[in-house]
Amino acid sequence: MHSRAATGMYMNYFLLGMVNVILISNMGSLTDQWDTDSAGISYIIAAIGIGKLFTYAIAGRLSDRFGRKPLIIFSGLVMGLFLFFVPLAPSYQIAFLLAFLAGVGNSAMDAGSYPGLIEVFPKSAGSASVMVKAFMASGTAILPFMILFFAKQELFYGFAFFVPAALYILTMLFLLPVSFPDHRIAQVGGMKSGSESDKLFVSKPEFLKEGLALVVIGFTSTGLFTVAQIWLPSYGEQVLGLSTASSLKLLSFYSIGSLLSVLTLAVFLKKIIRPVTVILIYPLITCTAIITILTIKIPVVATIAAFFIGLSTAGVFQLAIAIMAELFWQRKGRVTGIVATAAGLASVVMPLATGLLSKMGNISIIFIFDAFLAITGFLAAAFVYYRYGKVIGKKGEKKTLEQRMAGNRLVDN
Repeated sequence: MHSRAATGMYMNYFLLGMVNVILISNMGSLTDQWDTDSAGISYIIAAIGIGKLFTYAIAGRLSDRFGRKPLIIFSGLVMGLFLFFVPLAPSYQIAFLLAFLAGVGNSAMDAGSYPGLIEVFPKSAGSASVMVKAFMASGTAILPFMILFFAKQELFYGFAFFVPAALYILTMLFLLPVSFPDHRIAQVGGMKSGSESDKLFVSKPEFLKEGLALVVIGFTSTGLFTVAQIWLPSYGEQVLGLSTASSLKLLSFYSIGSLLSVLTLAVFLKKIIRPVTVILIYPLITCTAIITILTIKIPVVATIAAFFIGLSTAGVFQLAIAIMAELFWQRKGRVTGIVATAAGLASVVMPLATGLLSKMGNISIIFIFDAFLAITGFLAAAFVYYRYGKVIGKKGEKKTLEQRMAGNRLVDN
């Protein structure tokens, strides 16, 4: 019924995968245009993260109050304008402002789309959320080929920005007449009587317990893949003695593992494994792979370990959001914003913290730090796993909360 809504949301994330790497992929052209250097471009990229960080909370509240669709439409418009005007920006200051606005659009997209997808696919919320990562990875993989095509045709580099900009606007127009699930139905169904909402759980979820632990997972999961994406190539060069080209292969295998993970989870989360189990197991795999890289300094072993780091860091953030929305379903937009804020903080803090650690002269310390981050994520996930069993109970193993919410919708309609 709402398949067109899901198509539009996934298309937005496919394009967001391009946005995430489009500035760094056009660094040479942009540094010339704005008379800056690579550090200046990194600050522009940081401005996107700052825009997200400062607006996730309010975007979540707006999503719960006005619905998912307005925020998704707004995000498509903002991202389209960002992509269109960046290659035309006459100054660095204007580009910085555009990047900040792109961060605002990104937060609106997350606050509207994650709850929206959970409401479109109530029986497979985990799979629906993880597929976001798959579409983003696909967009990231396609962008370099687009840039190469325009370069071979000797066309203006800005066409690599204009194409996704046009697609964002077309997707926005596509979604305008599309109906979304009513985000208020589940709340109404749960509040018709004073004790009705309590029937959804064996015991009431507590934000200061499992909710806070999921916020920690939002931070650690984002921190883990942020550190890996930035420092795996450098580790290959400085510690393993690989050439620049060979060290980049570590990132390639990391990306292959990431894409394989989200595609596998999208299939198996429906029937075989629960999201709460995945977020418990994955940090252990990450920690093991990191320890392997640190102790067995052989290029082939490091390549395999990089694959498993990618495999075990992909989708954890999306699953944390899915679990949070399941437990606190009356405020899906708000809790999505809170977890995403923690992730946004990690995306800003981790590059700064690891950059400072790199100045100590031994890049291995960054991955030791990363291992401790994985352990922290595991401990938080273990607590969530324990509390999830207390809150959902044995009945939850047979019939998930999302399925019960779907039943409420049918009754109320």
